[in-house]
Amino acid sequence: MANKRDYYEVLGVSKNASADEIKAAYKQITLKWHPYKHVNDSEEEKKKAEEIFKEASEAYSVLSDPDKKAKYDRFGHAGIDGQGAPDFSNINFEDIFGSGFGGFGGGLNDFLNNMFGGGFGRRSGGQPQERVFRGRDIRTRVKLSLEEIARGVEKDVSIERSEPCPDCGGRGAKNASDVQTCSHCKGSGQEQRIASSIFGQTITYTTCSHCGGTGKEIKNPCRTCGGTGVVRKRVSVKVNIPAGVENGMQLTVPEAGHSGQWNGPKGDLLVLIEELPHPYFVRQGKDLFYTHTLSVTDAMLGTEITVPGLDSSYKVKVEPGTQSGSIVRLKGRGMPGLKNYSGSGNGDLYVKFLVWIPRKLSRNEREVLEGMRNNESFRPAPNRDDRDLFEKMKENF
Repeated sequence: MANKRDYYEVLGVSKNASADEIKAAYKQITLKWHPYKHVNDSEEEKKKAEEIFKEASEAYSVLSDPDKKAKYDRFGHAGIDGQGAPDFSNINFEDIFGSGFGGFGGGLNDFLNNMFGGGFGRRSGGQPQERVFRGRDIRTRVKLSLEEIARGVEKDVSIERSEPCPDCGGRGAKNASDVQTCSHCKGSGQEQRIASSIFGQTITYTTCSHCGGTGKEIKNPCRTCGGTGVVRKRVSVKVNIPAGVENGMQLTVPEAGHSGQWNGPKGDLLVLIEELPHPYFVRQGKDLFYTHTLSVTDAMLGTEITVPGLDSSYKVKVEPGTQSGSIVRLKGRGMPGLKNYSGSGNGDLYVKFLVWIPRKLSRNEREVLEGMRNNESFRPAPNRDDRDLFEKMKENF
């Protein structure tokens, strides 16, 4: 710790430098001393470039982090003891250099993992670190009735996915010795291309054309999987669907997707919820809406009806003189809310009444209604607002 240079000195900025000035200083050092800029230099020059770049990266990883910077400003290197190693996961190179990363190209993760030989991304003995390929996610949909959504349900979902080859154990070859490091890219999965221009040399990295970016060569491929290490298989996956889900929601079943090549981690299974139409109810969030048609006499005299529910039926009293369009609310009789979410209680069930008017009447029915026509009890009361509107209309004419 005593031999370490001051981080501000390393980047060539003052202690009052802003975040943008610190970033700009680190960018200039990287453009000059990045190890990939010195691939054709002598071993001594390569080592010098690597040391300068690592020292600058360590300084930047501390000074670009507000918490670490505050500790360093107060206590020096002792304040960040054990935290000063260059943490490339916290350095956003694309934010510093742009999406092209200053012409270096290629995947940044692979680029950093293979940057410094034995110290970064390589095993002891000089062998390249094994590349891990995560399997792809699988998307499917599940159709559910309102009754299933209301109580929650477990569904068996049939999918076709990649699984480790049973004949080679997912290696891609019968024998482990048949899986070798790609001789073309040395296991990095990338090819280096150097282009010269009036501005100097530009180094770009593309996917290795020899191994397809895998970093491996299969000398004796498994006949069952063709060297990929995976085979297609139809399987059934149990999906637990909680009560209260809604149409269009997506559930994630971790590690139930495709297996990665050469025993890489599995992807996820993404399940889209599709709610089936219900013959009686219309759903809006947690609330349910039900329409019941009344006869004229039931609406006038009142009655008691039975309203269906998702778990049982309910008795509802219809008051005498119920008007068409009237709504009754049954509190807590709607859909359940998702657990662990705000407002997870049950919604309500709304019953809307429509009064049915017969199209044809018998002679006796017509005589009875004609007798009622002039009865004030059967005349609608004038609306005060309507009466005022009529008065204004008369003034305009």
